Amino acid sequence: MTKLPRLGLILLSSLTLATAATAAPASPAWPTGPIKLVVPYPPGGSSDIIARAISTQLGAALKQNVIVDNRPGASGNMGADAVAKSTDGHTLLLCDVGALAIAPSVYTKLPFDPSKDLRGVTMLAYSPHLLVVHPGVPANNLGELVALSKTRSLNFAVTALGSAPHLAGVAVEQATGAKWTYIPYKGGAQSVADTIAGQTEVTMNGMLATLPHVQSGKLKVLAVSKGTRVPLLANVPTVAEQGIKGFESGTWQGVLAPASMPPAALAKLNAVLTEVIRSPEVRERLVSQGAEVRTMTTAEFASFFDAERKRWAQVVAKGGVKLD
Repeated sequence: MTKLPRLGLILLSSLTLATAATAAPASPAWPTGPIKLVVPYPPGGSSDIIARAISTQLGAALKQNVIVDNRPGASGNMGADAVAKSTDGHTLLLCDVGALAIAPSVYTKLPFDPSKDLRGVTMLAYSPHLLVVHPGVPANNLGELVALSKTRSLNFAVTALGSAPHLAGVAVEQATGAKWTYIPYKGGAQSVADTIAGQTEVTMNGMLATLPHVQSGKLKVLAVSKGTRVPLLANVPTVAEQGIKGFESGTWQGVLAPASMPPAALAKLNAVLTEVIRSPEVRERLVSQGAEVRTMTTAEFASFFDAERKRWAQVVAKGGVKLD
């Protein structure tokens, strides 16, 4: 056997390594399959409306189909748990971020930890709560409604016990002495429908899903839970204007991913979602229904989530709201 000179061995080894590197397949770019966008509430609510508003453009941008998957149950925790435990790398959560931040304070047992098992991708939109009543309720402002609640029981429909609208109702009780009987549902669309039907009398729900029923006269709006009045309801005073200083609540829709999602995929998804939600077509569609497009970096999202968790934990502790 002929021995190669040392220089020849070095050149041969280098050539072999280069050939191997060329032959090795590159890591596939995310995504490599359809995206499942889990909405943990029934169709028709604020999160569902936004999911369907962005799904087509999101799919086009990622060159994959985006499937909206409604998974209601356990106040949204069932769908959130499914996403937190998913391992396919293509399952995302679109939900009310406030409700997710409230859950650890309200529930004594959660099958997942929102702060550890999920990672915020970006916020998408904010929709202030509207305090609305059935047209037959003899109250035309918050003060009259509070006074009425002290004379007879008023059924207050909430998207779920422990949800952001429920905690907003509790905060109004704490500030005014109002008395509500909370009637829980599996989502905002159902709570609004029963208030329209007169089976419940009061509800607070995101403006995005509630405004059409106010405009049609099926519901009477008494207050907006935003720091300032909204242009679409310029004559409706805020909760703060009616005596509860600094009061603000609403639904914050955002997208989260399992904590195991690689940073590069998170960064790409943040950029694409930001572009889609800010596109004129999607923005105008949401703004016309009372939502505000609000995007965040992943770091800003994490800070917001932590602040919301602390804020609502105080309301939960003061109101003694605990669920199994």
